[in-house]
Amino acid sequence: SESADITEIDGGIMEGGGQILRIATALSAILHKPISISSIRANRTNPGLRPQHMTGIQLVRDLCSGQLTGDQVGSQYFTLIPNMLQSGTFVGDTGTAGAVSLLLQIALPCLMFTPNITHITLRGGTNAEMAPQIDYTIQVLKPVLEAFGVRMDCQISKRGYFPRGGGEVTVQAKPIRQLHPINLTNLGSIKRITGRAFVAGVIPFKIAQQMAKSATSVLWRSYPEVPINIQAVQEPKNGVVGNGTGIIVVAETTTGCCLSGSALGRKGIQAEQVGSDAAEMLLRNLSYGACVDEFLQDQLIIYMALAAGYSRIKIGPITLHTQTAMHIATMMTQAQFNVVQASPSSTDSYIIECCGIGHCNPHF
Repeated sequence: SESADITEIDGGIMEGGGQILRIATALSAILHKPISISSIRANRTNPGLRPQHMTGIQLVRDLCSGQLTGDQVGSQYFTLIPNMLQSGTFVGDTGTAGAVSLLLQIALPCLMFTPNITHITLRGGTNAEMAPQIDYTIQVLKPVLEAFGVRMDCQISKRGYFPRGGGEVTVQAKPIRQLHPINLTNLGSIKRITGRAFVAGVIPFKIAQQMAKSATSVLWRSYPEVPINIQAVQEPKNGVVGNGTGIIVVAETTTGCCLSGSALGRKGIQAEQVGSDAAEMLLRNLSYGACVDEFLQDQLIIYMALAAGYSRIKIGPITLHTQTAMHIATMMTQAQFNVVQASPSSTDSYIIECCGIGHCNPHF
């Protein structure tokens, strides 16, 4: 029967969040496998699809001219029957502060397997809670994806913050015949630490300066020999919607690894605290000797599963997001993942290995 060919996924398992939908939906379109997902975000305080999730799956539906049912805010069930991925110009607009980085997370793998260059415009929050800031996507994720062969350009047209959103990024991506495997197991030594502390809207510039100064002093205590340059930035009035503040710090190593720490300002939290929170997060990620920080692990899993060959990444403690990503990727692709301790004595450093399926772009 027709329905027997649909892969059924329990959206409430393991981490039980939006990431299950993003990986499963992208793989559905890429591999041409119909899916239905139930119990979506079932254990969250606001269960079911949020605007960002709904916009993401609708964007993939558009990319593959698929048939989608159940795509309403609050829905805990949807089915996608994909068609062929196509090139063109597409828009994903959350209408909220839903994170544009998460829209890109669901769409970008699909863009590797289209016939030609594709342009997408994404609207929502660029620097939002509970999601990578768009600066993270550009500075940390993009260089690693380039090793897989991903060619994409991401321009920030406007920044948007919680609760209004209104940010916009434009992405142009070039398809590839097959993704290459990666080997990220040698951290090297830290070459430099850069960063960006920003204020937008009505928030005074001195807040950015305080965040930058505080992050710099925390990092300098641990890495007195390393050049540290964290810029304080006042976002231009015409380049933002709403008010926001935050910081991202990135350590770059001699082998080209990038690890990060970040934080957003919130009411009642001192600027110095926001700056030191971001710095402490970076220091924690560096302490494991890993090549990939805690927020990058799970984002690489789908690419490892699809790549032509054997990938290895060195990580710190494995996150539930990453375990969930491997589970869904294996279920959809049959790629096998293996997690081993990086060294016999180490309990907080691991290597994830994967023999990818070498999915071929049917248009090449």
